[in-house]
Amino acid sequence: MYSQADVIQTIRGLPWFLELTDKQVEALARISSHTRLDPGQILFNEGDQKENVYIVLEGQISVENLVPGFGPVRITTAEALDVLGWTTMTPMVRQRTATTRAISACLLLEINGPSLKDLCEEDHDLGYIIMKRLANIAAGSLLATRLQLYDLIIQTQIARS
Repeated sequence: MYSQADVIQTIRGLPWFLELTDKQVEALARISSHTRLDPGQILFNEGDQKENVYIVLEGQISVENLVPGFGPVRITTAEALDVLGWTTMTPMVRQRTATTRAISACLLLEINGPSLKDLCEEDHDLGYIIMKRLANIAAGSLLATRLQLYDLIIQTQIARS
């Protein structure tokens, strides 16, 4: 089992949070914990209402979308320092937009989403740092999805010829 000190040490070691003050790190640690996944275990499914944000510390996680006529399509593979469940921090998205499945044994930092939203509202400096990081993650996710869809279209065209 991991202690609060372990969680603080994890947060301080993540490049994502290097700009945070000690007070901000401690506040974030109070709403965070470590979570383990076994290979094949699903963290969340597309359409789920779960609200937590996860940072991969160890292992690999498949991020998949269900594409009609094709079934589950892997959009990307999340690895160390990648963030999953970030859509919970966006005001318009009310459900998960992908299914995440552990490829290998994984260790994650799990952050309570509603409490993180509250922290960002209470401390605008922290909120700015978090949202700046999430904007980059959203942009990267859109690019990965776009490239995967282009590949799917090309494969379909080749199969038809």
